[in-house]
Amino acid sequence: VQLQACGGGLVQAGGSLRLSCAASGSIFSINAMGWYRQAPGKQRELVADITTGGTNYLDSVKGRFTISRDNAKNTVYLQMDSLKPEDTAVYYCNARLRRFMGSSEHVYWGQGTQVTVSS
Repeated sequence: VQLQACGGGLVQAGGSLRLSCAASGSIFSINAMGWYRQAPGKQRELVADITTGGTNYLDSVKGRFTISRDNAKNTVYLQMDSLKPEDTAVYYCNARLRRFMGSSEHVYWGQGTQVTVSS
C-alpha cells in the first residue's frame, strides 16, 4: 500500500492550497483518512480526519480547512483557505485500512508535503 500526497507549496497569508493524497495497492476497505502536520521543533498534530462517522478538526483550523474524501478513488483532500503563517509545516496524510477481507486494520502514512505560508 502506498499513499501519495501532493499539493503543498508556498503561498501568502490569506491564500489557499489544496492537498490531495491517493492510496493505492491492495486495499479491501479504508475506515479513516486524515491529515497531520509537523512544524519545526514541534510534535506532529492531527489537523483533520474523516471517517464514516464524520469529520474532526484541530480547533485552530476550524472554519478555514475542509477535509473531504473520494471513496471511489481512495483519495482524501484538504482544502486550506485563509492560510496563516502558523499553518507552515510539513503535512502528512494517513489511512487506517484493511488490506484484505477479515484482516486487521493498519495505519499507513504518505510522504510529507511542505506547506509554507509567508506573512
